[in-house]
Amino acid sequence: MSHPDYLSILRRYWGYDNFRGVQREIIESIGAGHDTLGLMPTGGGKSITFQVPALATEGVCIVITPLIALMKDQVQHLRRRGIRAAAIYSGLSRDDIIQTLENAIFGGVKFLYVSPERLSTDLFITKVSHMNVCFICVDEAHCISQWGYDFRPSYLAIADIRKAVPQAPVLALTATATPLVIDDIQERLAFSEKRVFRMSFERKNLAYIVRHVSDKEQQMLHILNMTKGSAIVYTRSRQRTKELAALLTQSGISATFFHAGLDNAVKDERQKAWQEDKVRVIVATNAFGMGIDKPDVRVVIHADCPDSIEAYFQEAGRAGRDGQKAYAVLLFSGGDQVKLQKRIGDTFPDLDEVREVYDHLAYFYQIAVGSGFNAVFDFPIDKFCANFHHFPTRVLSALKILQRAGYLDFKEEADCHSRLRFCLERDDLYHLHGNPPTEDRVIVALLRNYSGLFNDFCYIDESFIAQQTDLARPELYLVLKELDRKHIINYIPEKSTPMIHYLQRREESRFLEFPPMVYAELKQRFEERIEKMIAYATSDNKCRSRMLLRYFGEETCHDCGQCDVCLDRKGNSVAPERLHEASRKILSLLADGQPHHVSVLHAIALPYTTIEEALRRLVSEEKVIDDDGMLSTKKA
Repeated sequence: MSHPDYLSILRRYWGYDNFRGVQREIIESIGAGHDTLGLMPTGGGKSITFQVPALATEGVCIVITPLIALMKDQVQHLRRRGIRAAAIYSGLSRDDIIQTLENAIFGGVKFLYVSPERLSTDLFITKVSHMNVCFICVDEAHCISQWGYDFRPSYLAIADIRKAVPQAPVLALTATATPLVIDDIQERLAFSEKRVFRMSFERKNLAYIVRHVSDKEQQMLHILNMTKGSAIVYTRSRQRTKELAALLTQSGISATFFHAGLDNAVKDERQKAWQEDKVRVIVATNAFGMGIDKPDVRVVIHADCPDSIEAYFQEAGRAGRDGQKAYAVLLFSGGDQVKLQKRIGDTFPDLDEVREVYDHLAYFYQIAVGSGFNAVFDFPIDKFCANFHHFPTRVLSALKILQRAGYLDFKEEADCHSRLRFCLERDDLYHLHGNPPTEDRVIVALLRNYSGLFNDFCYIDESFIAQQTDLARPELYLVLKELDRKHIINYIPEKSTPMIHYLQRREESRFLEFPPMVYAELKQRFEERIEKMIAYATSDNKCRSRMLLRYFGEETCHDCGQCDVCLDRKGNSVAPERLHEASRKILSLLADGQPHHVSVLHAIALPYTTIEEALRRLVSEEKVIDDDGMLSTKKA
């Protein structure tokens, strides 16, 4: 396939005139049948690198991604462009899965998105062996490496899929991989030869800032008042997302919060409100952000320090994807280093504690030694921890260690999709009168797309029904709840619940084995990542950008000139006239002697860091009073 053909596909479906960075090289490599690894930073245009060559080739492209929300979103985008796409993930009925796989076999699907958990099923392996697969795309490929920061055991099944379609090359894509992980990805995916294309991870428009502060909340408010535009605030605690969003709202900054424990309809509603700029700030755990394509985020603030450079770099990289000036600010306090080091013990509890959790699970489910093989249970973690006096964080870590060792499978957020059935007989529906039009549209869509709804509960895809009825997901949810209230349907909303699946018969815990690659080696790597994160946060003499790039194996000979370290190093010598200009303009804004909120400084057309430094100096010189965000000139 020649270059112009790829370019014409790009122009036809996406309207772009040319490729960016290493997109063309990756496309040409996978298009020529080579196993290929593409390293592209967040916002680098990964999807183009597999969608364009797949459209230029006969057969179905299998896309493996752990992000169900992302695969649904990409399927919808492709369908709107007239491209045949479908997705298979946990929660779909067996009939729906079989129909989708059959469509892929007979050429009715161009892009088949699959969650990694589905790969190892006998049904999938059997069906995929009958498909004409042009290539396999592995998104978030770092998840296959135990040396990566987000290892997922389900990714190891990808090698088995390669055996079912040996003629299909693999395209692996990731935005975060160290040199060790790069080699491991290629080995675990059984690359025929090493072939890596890298796009520089340098973000010239993104200023990395670390603020050592005692009051993170006030610093967060100060930053958001000093900058304009959309923002993300990351914190580790679900409760903290709610508290910080409330603080921002009370301070006059529109905000909402997001975490994995929210109902899916609520998550969709809040994400949409933020993406459409109806809400300026979204306060979230790390459950938010994957696959979010919002280019105009001006600032990402970390109120808590992540566990690794990889996690920080990926989350910070969601700022400034439009190429305009943006800031990534890490708030670091004296207690953060202690908290980071404590996470080592929380993530890798002693093996005696892991064995104890294993025993207590058996007591909880009443599983005798020698039994329990293939048993599956809901896992109410709060009840379990209360019964046996465990801390939830350490229990989750113990379960993940037991999973890596092969004793059980643990799904922390197993999707259980919406189900419903009609309470009325089919004939009774025709006698309904006075329902709002939206309810009638939903009833008709259900009848057209699902069979058996009058006999038993059936799984439904709310995203699909919402699309069919021109309703937003939150609106559909309310309609279904109202139909349930009227006893027209029985509706069980989708939920996420942890699940335990015993992969072996229960053993006496003293006989459990934990090889070095399951525990000791991973613990060592985790300790090293914590140390690197602490070094980044506490360093005051190395360019932040250069530190991040070096971590990912990319050397650069120049400083960024815009991180806090570079700005401090420049001091007064770089542009004293800019500081003088900023000081003059600040004093001019405050010349009436009245208190003004710090947000009035938005009117000054100078960089945020310049204004901030000028204000700091004016306050230290006692020319300006900063009373909890209210600024005024010092009275004579």
